[in-house]
Amino acid sequence: MNTEPGAPVTEADLHAWMDGELPEERHAEVERHLAGDPELARRFERYRAQRALLNGAFGPLIDRPLPAALAPPYSRGREGVRPRRRLSPLRMLAAAAVLLVFLAGGAGGWWLRGWTGGAAGGGAAFVADAVAAHRVFVVEVRHPVEVGADQEEHLVGWLSKRLGKPLRAPRLAGQGYDLVGGRLLSDAQGPAAQLMYQDAAGRRITLYIRPATGAPDTSFRFAQNGNVQAFYWRDNGLAWAVTGDLDRVTLSAIAEEVYGALNS
Repeated sequence: MNTEPGAPVTEADLHAWMDGELPEERHAEVERHLAGDPELARRFERYRAQRALLNGAFGPLIDRPLPAALAPPYSRGREGVRPRRRLSPLRMLAAAAVLLVFLAGGAGGWWLRGWTGGAAGGGAAFVADAVAAHRVFVVEVRHPVEVGADQEEHLVGWLSKRLGKPLRAPRLAGQGYDLVGGRLLSDAQGPAAQLMYQDAAGRRITLYIRPATGAPDTSFRFAQNGNVQAFYWRDNGLAWAVTGDLDRVTLSAIAEEVYGALNS
């Protein structure tokens, strides 16, 4: 990793940025590089969001002592009692990988599909795409959307046609947010859409939508990546993610408002 000012941005710089280990003096260079390549920015945001979800799921286990029943025989004390010892982060990550492989082929298969962005349309990959798109476009000043709210009918009709499902732009004035507009996006599953809303203070939230197959799963799931939080669910053939730099309670109320507007 080159820390000289003006040095080309390398893959090592990008991974250090993703890991939160990039030297402060390189932040501006890397952020300019990512701003000039939105696809690259979305890819690394997906990596970062997936890492955050894994850390949230397995991170608390790293500092837990190994259960006595799992301690190997050679570590038993003189009294025949197996002492408790702590797993290293490397061992815990290896255990997590084994667990994920087990879930892929066993009773937890649905859970794994849901969290890897499979056909069901939910999970880690889906919310990672939603967070990445949110980060890329909410900072835009001149071009935050492709089609503005003044052409809402055209916007909704266009996105509905591309997603193959009837789409609505929920009214969120009750939460203090007005529609800015939206855009067509794509991810590994195909076409996706983003609707953007803004409040009087200029704070923005986004709705990320893509087609989803399978039975509805209307229970809200929560994810967080840095300062960005998201609630996501699946209903009426679409997967939805409400994303914003807001506290969990406020964003939950907005997600409920969106769900209610879509099912009224």
